[in-house]
Amino acid sequence: MSDRHVFEYALLRVVPRIERGECVNAGVLVYCRAKAYVGARTHLDEARLLALDPEVDLGGVRAALRAVEGVCAGGAAAGQAAPDDPGRRFRWLIAPRSTVVQPGPVHTGLTADPAAEAERLLDLLVR
Repeated sequence: MSDRHVFEYALLRVVPRIERGECVNAGVLVYCRAKAYVGARTHLDEARLLALDPEVDLGGVRAALRAVEGVCAGGAAAGQAAPDDPGRRFRWLIAPRSTVVQPGPVHTGLTADPAAEAERLLDLLVR
């Protein structure tokens, strides 16, 4: 039997000016049902973001990314999503929205360690 499990992931994108459609990858969401894991890793390249929009609200973007991390962590940091299971929190976070911080499409893979996979994806797709 394999020790690898199916996982899903989506990038978190910062779209500072919705009308222009330009974005900067700023994080990754990972969900693995078999491990009851949902996690987010973020990294904001402020210089790149400011190149797209010099007037972007960096504090607001940082706060939105922290909020996503909190929902993934569960507990008090998840606010009203705290009682929800990891799958439900992931589905809520990947729902399409027209805000500055947006989820990208969902992709799948296999992993033995979803937390390590989140770090790998952050290094590969965001940093």
